[in-house]
Amino acid sequence: MAGIHITDIEAAINFWRDRKPSPDGVTLAPELRALAEVYALMVFHHEDEADEWTFPPKAFAAWKAWYDTQADTPCIAICSTSQGDAQCKGCGRSFEEVQRWTELSPAEKRHVWRRITLEGDAWRFNRYAERSR
Repeated sequence: MAGIHITDIEAAINFWRDRKPSPDGVTLAPELRALAEVYALMVFHHEDEADEWTFPPKAFAAWKAWYDTQADTPCIAICSTSQGDAQCKGCGRSFEEVQRWTELSPAEKRHVWRRITLEGDAWRFNRYAERSR
């Protein structure tokens, strides 16, 4: 089971800071308050990921709103898994990840996105980077 990585929570916090800035520099929007609470606990406990199934509902809703603005799939329409490769040269996902993509939870999808981004050797990150935009 994949967790929601702290960098995704940071991105969601920044999304909500832009969307609902503080009117007085102190007050937080409800979405920000919910995400900040989770973020603070993760920092305090030195955790990199939070389990999506135990995420507080308001924080998950705020994170999901950010998630819905992100690209759903890393596919760039050059799929080498259809040619028998275990790992796609185009997007970097494994054959199983490509096949099960629609069944994955949002956190599982973000886990895959994080892995392929950190690896950075798929064509979507170099040879065909313009396709991924």
